[in-house]
Amino acid sequence: MPSPLRLPPPGSIEESSVRFIVRDCGKQPLAYIYFENEPGRRSTAKLLARDAARRIAANIAKLREMLSGG
Repeated sequence: MPSPLRLPPPGSIEESSVRFIVRDCGKQPLAYIYFENEPGRRSTAKLLARDAARRIAANIAKLREMLSGG
């Protein structure tokens, strides 16, 4: 039987001008989600809109809660 998945408590989200950084409770970066505000540049670079990137970052930060059913 596999051991249960152990994840640290939810972390934090930091925003810069072009990305969100999801960090765990020990400040280790878990994910970088890049975005672009200008539609023309966003299409060319194939980046997310800021709101979509923020939602993804928030869901990654809450991953532990979602996996444990809490």
